[in-house]
Amino acid sequence: MKLLTRLIAVFTIAVATTAGAQSFETQARAAYVYDITTGVTLLEKNADVPLPPASMSKLMTLYMTFEAIADGRLQPEDELLVSQHAMNYEGSSMFLRSGERVKVEDLIRGVIVLSGNDASAVLAEALSPDGTEAGFARMMTERAKQLGMNNSAFANSNGWPDPIQRMSVHDLGILATRIIEDFPTFYPIFAEESFEFDGRVPSNSQNRNPILGLGLGADGLKTGHTAEAGYGLVGSARQGDRRVVFVVAGLDSAAARAEEGERILNWAFRHFAEKQIVEAGTRIASADVWMGEAGSVGLTVAEDLNMLVPIMNQGTVDAEVVYDAPIQAPVTQGQQLGELVIKLDENLPDVRVPLIADANVATGGFGVRLKTAVNVLLDKVAEEPATDEMAESNT
Repeated sequence: MKLLTRLIAVFTIAVATTAGAQSFETQARAAYVYDITTGVTLLEKNADVPLPPASMSKLMTLYMTFEAIADGRLQPEDELLVSQHAMNYEGSSMFLRSGERVKVEDLIRGVIVLSGNDASAVLAEALSPDGTEAGFARMMTERAKQLGMNNSAFANSNGWPDPIQRMSVHDLGILATRIIEDFPTFYPIFAEESFEFDGRVPSNSQNRNPILGLGLGADGLKTGHTAEAGYGLVGSARQGDRRVVFVVAGLDSAAARAEEGERILNWAFRHFAEKQIVEAGTRIASADVWMGEAGSVGLTVAEDLNMLVPIMNQGTVDAEVVYDAPIQAPVTQGQQLGELVIKLDENLPDVRVPLIADANVATGGFGVRLKTAVNVLLDKVAEEPATDEMAESNT
């Protein structure tokens, strides 16, 4: 019987950087920073703790609205009826009136720019299977799980305080990334700095996102605040070829939120650089093959591996090759056999990259099987303790 062993090979990869990354200290109760371009998580603090999300949960309502438009259930020019229920919310508002009809495209801007609780409820009722916001909230929870947001649950569409309404900052980061990548047509709306709907909100027409217009490349996404949640922000910015998404929650004031957002973007863009870690096709390690025509196969990456590394890194990156050994023949070139686990810095999460076979290895013929069987038998005999009779004959 073949015995599988979890094999870990430790080595270093030379990187053309200069010299230890500065960890980012945040005042936020929870924080998450993710570089979309390279797929590297730069910061996690209480990232998977479910917290009251306040208006940041409106991003889920928006995502599901964009999905409905994409699959034809809604059209931007459709006019939706404003119910009395939508009027029950206080706080940020689009100042809708019960009984009127409002275009979907205006409601979307009302949610993004004005953070309208009423606008969110109208969209929710239109998309709910039973026409209620509660029904839509159940849809939100189910869809969140499908998107990999495992620490999110919803009781309403807009983040109104409720003991059920919870999201982690990691989940909000996943959601922001999906909005940016899945709906590039709608995403530019998040950068709009004002929206005066029908002249109703001239004193409240400004986007509350504090990082817009700072010259940092910021173009989204959503603020949030309640007494329970504190001040939060889901933000994103693009500089050159890089895009960063970040989430902070539980700050003490709007000023602290604005300051923290700017600090995070400056840190993320100025303290990390994209470097080539491994070139595609480079043999990183060799893995033993069981019952194969060849006794081993090389492990490599499918594509050039470019990653963010701290600017102040000391010139090398620690990494581990992890796979179950020996590999069972046959092996197909390109077959995933293990992982490359890269440790960029003690302050950053490990990065895991699939390792694939760099060649085909066919199952060995009769000679290979016979040789393997003999070796297994010899190993077994060598491991067996001597009997009393054998011990006597050797005295």
